[in-house]
Amino acid sequence: MDDSVYVGHAGSDAALDRGWLLGHFKDASDPRHSEAVEIKWGVHPEGDERAEWVTGEERTALLVLISGRFRVELPGRSVLLSRQGDYVVWGRGVDHSWRAEEESVVLTVRWPSVPGYRSIP
Repeated sequence: MDDSVYVGHAGSDAALDRGWLLGHFKDASDPRHSEAVEIKWGVHPEGDERAEWVTGEERTALLVLISGRFRVELPGRSVLLSRQGDYVVWGRGVDHSWRAEEESVVLTVRWPSVPGYRSIP
């Protein structure tokens, strides 16, 4: 067996680590360990929202809607993702928040993977 290969299920694996599938926080021996990128499979019930805005963001992010209806709040702009495949990208220093307007599944990719950085969900 090749220890540099991992096969899993996003829904099952995401439940083990607040939705995160890949990033610096995985054990260094795990093929999902990365200091370059973080990937999250987010499953959000209708009405789920961030407790607080993320401020002082140090990473670039891509959020892709898999299913549902999901709103991302950015300074001076509200982005509604309503069709499968809709996405939004924001860069370093852009504050943000979000709310699931319907039960939603989103895939988030952030880079780089910054050790010690953690925001309130």
